[in-house]
Amino acid sequence: MKRYLRLYLHFLRFSFSKAMEFRVDFTFKIFMDILYYLVNILFFKVIYLHTSMLGGWTENQMMIFVSSYLLVDAVNMTVFSSNMWWIPFLINKGDLDYYLIRPVSPLFFLSLKEFSANSFINLLMALGFFIYSLSTGDIHFQVWELFLLMALLLNGTLIYYCIQMIMIIPVFWTHSARGFADLFYSLGISMERPDKIYKGWLRVLFTILLPFSLIASFPARIFIEKLQDMTLLHVIVMSSLLWFVMIQFWRLGLKNYSSASS
Repeated sequence: MKRYLRLYLHFLRFSFSKAMEFRVDFTFKIFMDILYYLVNILFFKVIYLHTSMLGGWTENQMMIFVSSYLLVDAVNMTVFSSNMWWIPFLINKGDLDYYLIRPVSPLFFLSLKEFSANSFINLLMALGFFIYSLSTGDIHFQVWELFLLMALLLNGTLIYYCIQMIMIIPVFWTHSARGFADLFYSLGISMERPDKIYKGWLRVLFTILLPFSLIASFPARIFIEKLQDMTLLHVIVMSSLLWFVMIQFWRLGLKNYSSASS
C-alpha cells in the first residue's frame, strides 16, 4: 500500500509540473469547466422559473443533486478522465506492454498516472458549490448522514469509472480508436437527471444494466428523502457487481491482447 501511495505522489508532482508548462491550455480548460457548471446550474434554474417542485424536490433540494453530480464529474475529470482517453491507443499500438511488465497493478497505473491539475481547481469550485447547496437546501441532517452522502458519491465515482472501463475494454477485440466511448458519453448524460423521470425499460437500463442513476441521483435521494434501506442495498449490491464484472472483463481483455512483440 505504501508503495502505491508513493507512486501516486510521484504522479501528482509530475502532473502539476507538466500543467505549469502549458499555462494557456491550463487556464482555458478551467474556463471551459466553469461554463459547463454554469450551463448545468442554469438549466434547472430556468425550469424552476415555471414550477416550485420537480420530482418532489424544491429548487434548493434540486441544487443538492446538481452539486452532487458536478462534484462526481469533477473528481472523474481530475483523477481518471485523461487516463481513460489514452487506454484505447495504448492497446491498439501494443504500448500496453510497458504497463504490464511493471511491478504494480497495470490497472492502477493506467487509471491514475495522469492527474489533471486544471480540473483540480474546478474540483475545489465544485466542492464549494456542494457545500453551499447543503447549507441552503432546506434539509436538516445529522453528521452521519453527511458522511453517508459523501461515501455514496465516492461510490458513485467508482461506478462512473467502472462503466467507462467496461465501454473501453471492447477495444481489445474491436481495435476501435475510441471503443464505445462516444456511447458512454451520450448515455452518461442520464446521470445529470433525477432518476424518478425514468420509467419502464429506461429505469431498468439506468438503475441496473448501466446504473448511471446510482452515481448521484440515488445518493441525493437517500440524503434528501432520508435513508431508505432497500435503496441503499440496491446501491451496494450493484456497485459490488459492477466492480466484479469490470475486473473479470479486464482480465478477459488482457488474455486477448496482442502485444507489440507478438
